[in-house]
Amino acid sequence: MTKKEVTDLSYKIVGLAIKVHKALGPGLLESIYEKCFKYELEKNGYDVKQQVIVNLEYDDLVFDSNLKVDLLVNDCIVIELKSVDRLMPIHEAQLLTYMKILKKPQGLLINFNTIKITSELIPLVNDFFKKLDEE
Repeated sequence: MTKKEVTDLSYKIVGLAIKVHKALGPGLLESIYEKCFKYELEKNGYDVKQQVIVNLEYDDLVFDSNLKVDLLVNDCIVIELKSVDRLMPIHEAQLLTYMKILKKPQGLLINFNTIKITSELIPLVNDFFKKLDEE
């Protein structure tokens, strides 16, 4: 994928998150938003993996962990969903770590417990994104 393709995909994903949020509103459990958001993404033709187990590598040791990514879209965008009063720096750090471990170029941290999704949305890119072609 190119930077433009990843950015365009991210934009479309955010649009679907807004659609789900407008339909459901704030205040529900994260798991409810996750199920509805996954449904909406799949309905729109995206390949979505839910609760993806993150395997960790440390030195020569590779093992299954209890870490799970909420959603992985088209095998390139990691989505971490929250339904909290406010996002914390640890949430952003968690997403960056997942992106690094999975070697994915972009992540979206989305908090559904807000009046306006875009005010709490944090898009993140990393070195994998920087290495992609522009067009």
